[in-house]
Amino acid sequence: MRLLLVEDDDRVAAALSAVLARHGFEVTHVRSGAEALQELLVGGRPSPGFAVVLLDLGLPDQDGFEVCGRIRRSSTTPVIMVTARADVRSRIHGLNLGADDYVVKPYDMGELLARIHAVSRRGAGGDGGAPSGGGTASGPDGAGAPGTIRLGAVTIELPTRKVSVEGALVSLTRKEFDLLALLAQRPGVVFRREQIISEVWRTSWEGTGRTLEVHVASLRAKLRRPALIETVRGVGYRMAAQGV
Repeated sequence: MRLLLVEDDDRVAAALSAVLARHGFEVTHVRSGAEALQELLVGGRPSPGFAVVLLDLGLPDQDGFEVCGRIRRSSTTPVIMVTARADVRSRIHGLNLGADDYVVKPYDMGELLARIHAVSRRGAGGDGGAPSGGGTASGPDGAGAPGTIRLGAVTIELPTRKVSVEGALVSLTRKEFDLLALLAQRPGVVFRREQIISEVWRTSWEGTGRTLEVHVASLRAKLRRPALIETVRGVGYRMAAQGV
């Protein structure tokens, strides 16, 4: 797996690159935002060569948030922000710009490796090229109509926002559908509570945590599949990989 490491501290980059290499990664190290964009955009077009970008925010030439935004406008390559900025606002801002994950220094190397593998699996369905602007989805259980996701007996039609269980339509609120669609498009991938709140409610975690729990409970009841949405204690939620 090829990985682009964007880090201006050579000592940090050398140590991290050595560990990543021992775990089978082919690491390309760059020191600035400009160099990162040059690696990702070959001849002005997205390069499919990298599976993941590890992006430090404190770069010498431009802010890492700006770099993330420019990457996301032209490429679907998963981006993990790696930074000492631990405040909630920075995390939310990064996720809203299109980062796939946000890791705060100092971090546990095992956790970082797990997050790298998670986002690489998440992006494996794409070509690493330009964003499709919504695109289509076919269900994890096999081929389906464009924009349709099938998880066992549950069918989710993204364009029409219709959900059915064993052929019977299920009435969902707008936020219930948005939550279900978010989880269903990446079965087996753990979504942190903060990330779900940011993407579905477009706000911060404070004061919204109970709302998320209520919506998850409501979805489980309406779909009559309590095991379809799994709770990952202390982290967040994920959709059962094979449906229920």
